[in-house]
Amino acid sequence: MTPPDLSGLLRFSACATVFAAPLEGYLLQVHGQLAKVVPALLVTTWAVVRARQRRAPEPHPVHAVLGLFAVVLLASSALHAGGAYTLEYALRWLPFLLVTVVLIDVVARELPIRAVLAAAVAGAVVAAGGALHSIVVLGETRATGPLEDPNDLAYFLVAALPLLVALRAPGRARTAALAVAATTLAAGAAATFSRGGGLALTAAVAWLLARRALPLKALAVAAGALVAVGAVAVLLFGPELDRALREKTHVAGTNVDTRELRWQAAARMLAEHPGLGVGPGGFRAGYPAASRNAEIDEQSPVAHNMYLEVAAELGLPGFALFAALLALTAVTGERVLRATADPLPVVAVQASLIAVVVASTFLSQQYYLPLWSLVAVVAAAHLRLRRTSDVACAPRDQ
Repeated sequence: MTPPDLSGLLRFSACATVFAAPLEGYLLQVHGQLAKVVPALLVTTWAVVRARQRRAPEPHPVHAVLGLFAVVLLASSALHAGGAYTLEYALRWLPFLLVTVVLIDVVARELPIRAVLAAAVAGAVVAAGGALHSIVVLGETRATGPLEDPNDLAYFLVAALPLLVALRAPGRARTAALAVAATTLAAGAAATFSRGGGLALTAAVAWLLARRALPLKALAVAAGALVAVGAVAVLLFGPELDRALREKTHVAGTNVDTRELRWQAAARMLAEHPGLGVGPGGFRAGYPAASRNAEIDEQSPVAHNMYLEVAAELGLPGFALFAALLALTAVTGERVLRATADPLPVVAVQASLIAVVVASTFLSQQYYLPLWSLVAVVAAAHLRLRRTSDVACAPRDQ
């Protein structure tokens, strides 16, 4: 009996993994383990397909960096095995590393890059709809929707917005759909009142304009649509918006002070444990001592800075490898951009990655998929280009 062809399931599970990432909160409300089902399906299907094909992933420098990072992660986990959060956070890290490897391989071979980007946008649009629902229907002062923290939600929405550039195509229906998606994402992000999200989006748009991937006319139309949506919101929900702005202004001042305290605590942890850090999750466990109980009402927070948190928990080697992963992705993206005949997806991914990098200055986003999926897409695009070049340069029989 011929075994079933799983290539369709492999492509579906890859897109579903990216699509479901911003909807994690909704999935967790249904069942505590539901968010893990689709990534587990992806990894399992990939392993079965590759075993049948007797084919290993095509090597890429990103694999080496991820492998070394995993070694440092496991070493730090072993050193701090008794930590209150060590095992929990080590088990949060490892699936992202594995899913990144799988996505690189699947996107390099079976799945078009635009399909992955479309899945990311679709999931973010659904999340943005949930954000607007939480404001309009549930009466929350800041949008949350599928994620508890409005800043985390803004991260997903802002990271998805630049990817729309890669999905442009002729046709009024396609243009209208993209316009609706852009307006929904922008409105959802605005409803979070996230300053970091605003800075991240500004940086991403600047990159798209610099690379001439975003026409000024399109930007003007999008801005006009957003202003129109804002005007309607003010007319319909003026008092609620005024209250939300006052609350955000009050919270903003507090956030600046608390983030400074947490960044200082992370720097102290790194200075005291430069080798392998304080272990995965060690920032949360060690924050009261490192901050000298600076926040009585918050004893186990995150650092609200991805870079400082990674450095504090995994030491200088872990931070160096993490930074190397970002730098390698940036360099690889430029190489692909200079050689490819289809630059829009690469420019869109670059802009999205810039948004992620900027937003992560104010958030701890290493445990969310956009960073890892963007790294995977860039590496996969490089492998695709390399394979095409090898075929073009191969000697032909006379």
